[in-house]
Amino acid sequence: MTYEAGSYDIIVVGGGHAGCEAALAAARLGLKTIVFAMNIDTIAMMACNPSIGGTSKGHLVREIDALGGQMGKVIDKSFIQSRMLNTGKGPAVHSLRAQADKYKYSKEMKKVIENQENLTLRQNEIVEILVEDNKVVGVKTVSNAIYNCKAVVLATGTYLKSKCIYGDVSIYSGPSGLQTSNVLSENLKTLGIEILRFKTGTPARIDKRTVDFSKMIEQQGDDRIIPFSFDNNSEDIKRVQIPCWLTYTNKNTHEVINNNLDRSPLYSGVIEGTGPRYCPSIEDKIVRFADKDRHQVFLEPEGEDTNEMYVGGMSSSLPEDVQIQMYRTVDGMENVEIMRNAYAIEYDCINPLNLKSTLELKNIDGLFSGGQFNGSSGYEEAAAQGLIAGINASLKVLNKEQLILDRSEAYIGVLIDDLVTKGTKEPYRMMTSRAEYRLLLRQDNADLRLTKIGYNIGLITEEKYNRLLEKEKNITSEIYRLEKTIIGATKEVQKLLEEHNSTLLKSGTTLAELIKRPELSYEILKPIDSNRPDLTSDVIEQINIQIKYEGYIKRQLKQVEQFKKLENKKLPEDMDYTSIKGLRTEAKQKLSQVKPLSIGQASRISGVSPADISVLLVFLEQIRRSNKERVNDNE
Repeated sequence: MTYEAGSYDIIVVGGGHAGCEAALAAARLGLKTIVFAMNIDTIAMMACNPSIGGTSKGHLVREIDALGGQMGKVIDKSFIQSRMLNTGKGPAVHSLRAQADKYKYSKEMKKVIENQENLTLRQNEIVEILVEDNKVVGVKTVSNAIYNCKAVVLATGTYLKSKCIYGDVSIYSGPSGLQTSNVLSENLKTLGIEILRFKTGTPARIDKRTVDFSKMIEQQGDDRIIPFSFDNNSEDIKRVQIPCWLTYTNKNTHEVINNNLDRSPLYSGVIEGTGPRYCPSIEDKIVRFADKDRHQVFLEPEGEDTNEMYVGGMSSSLPEDVQIQMYRTVDGMENVEIMRNAYAIEYDCINPLNLKSTLELKNIDGLFSGGQFNGSSGYEEAAAQGLIAGINASLKVLNKEQLILDRSEAYIGVLIDDLVTKGTKEPYRMMTSRAEYRLLLRQDNADLRLTKIGYNIGLITEEKYNRLLEKEKNITSEIYRLEKTIIGATKEVQKLLEEHNSTLLKSGTTLAELIKRPELSYEILKPIDSNRPDLTSDVIEQINIQIKYEGYIKRQLKQVEQFKKLENKKLPEDMDYTSIKGLRTEAKQKLSQVKPLSIGQASRISGVSPADISVLLVFLEQIRRSNKERVNDNE
């Protein structure tokens, strides 16, 4: 027998990285919110790698923070090592990555959730989404409690009908032996939601006391720690860091794997789900890259107060006995003891083509979705989607215009647009190469790009917004001064240039022109620039980048102008593509499925050709002229 348990504005299903951001966003926007988790002791659990950030993922975390999300603040409190990746390349691909104390991270996020005004945390399993007249009205728990609401955010991660597999062992379980959700998938199917079956995996956890680190390469963190959150500075989060370690597989490792491929569920057909191409298991690596005689293996601590270490680069679904044999072939791991087996995990997720760009289901009003349930991989991708789903669910309830970030505004925009426009046949992973305008979408300027949006929504405080305005003013005024300040070929100037192997001056030039030289920077020119103001390191970073890459930035801004023209050519949501003459059959099918918001989005749909776009442009022009004639007739 069911019973009424309460009414809320927003219900969030799932307490992982997506669910936490969604719930916090809704509550902070003043909406009465409840978040359900299968186990509230595992809020924001790091089921795989105990880290946040990395290539392109660091961009997402910075963007989450700039919009008013929580992930960056929590990792700044719980990291044990921090490194800026790709510093040998241009600023577009610099990415911050932090090794986390996974237990402290979860604890910190749970503390934030528990103490957030307007937010209730509840341990229970949701088995049914309640829908009336294609509009969500509530949820039902496994204990038959009915919770009424105005909007729901699904953030179920990898828990729907999840199955953990290694060798002959196959257990219906969530990550790390946690309870799975076996009922909700069937309910979603009855609601007309297309469900996919994906797979991911994780390596073994080993006892660090059984590792010989003298045979490995020590990996230290950066001396100067860069925060993820724009609310912090380096001194705020400075701490003693814990090393990670690098080693390699070898021919013995590969021989053990090759000799046991017939026992791998990946190759025996036991695993049905589609796995991530960009994060393959060690079996996949050996088969797909047979020409390589070794692969990197990273040993990373799971926390400060545990002996468990994560074996990065060696996820596997091989049988337990093979895993032990395989890991013990690696240098430094000859006597290693496994604490938790590696395993693959299969789970149900949504086909993201079911979603609007707002992350609302196309066929169910008020039902939103975020995170790995949308077919993506990674904590950062999950948190980014959860934040946007939570924001848009809230804005819908508040009868306000919803937020859509486009591809020229944020990596979050690229991530969501890729999912809802192109779909995915494997767990989607964010990469810098997916962003066409990545020189504009750097991690260092996420606040300059997005904080105003977060402020207008209501997630950024007045104080933080005013700090941003002050930062913008300092950057603009200092660049102007540098462009107007002329330096002559004095002895002092020539000496400084000579010291840095820079071409000597034959006549006067501006400080800005000197900064454009690859070997020089704003900091280097300090001795010959007596009038410079006292500026913070983040302002100086922007000055250097904006001056040095001025030409490239202007070029990308022109490209964005062209992009915006197509994005601004809006398509009616109720357009009947089957009735448009000249469109190919495949294009009609794909356009009807995706229901693009604009010509720009339509052009990115797989199966829609440039010729089809030309037909759509002609059709839009016909509609425009018809509407204009109708207005004239009425006059």
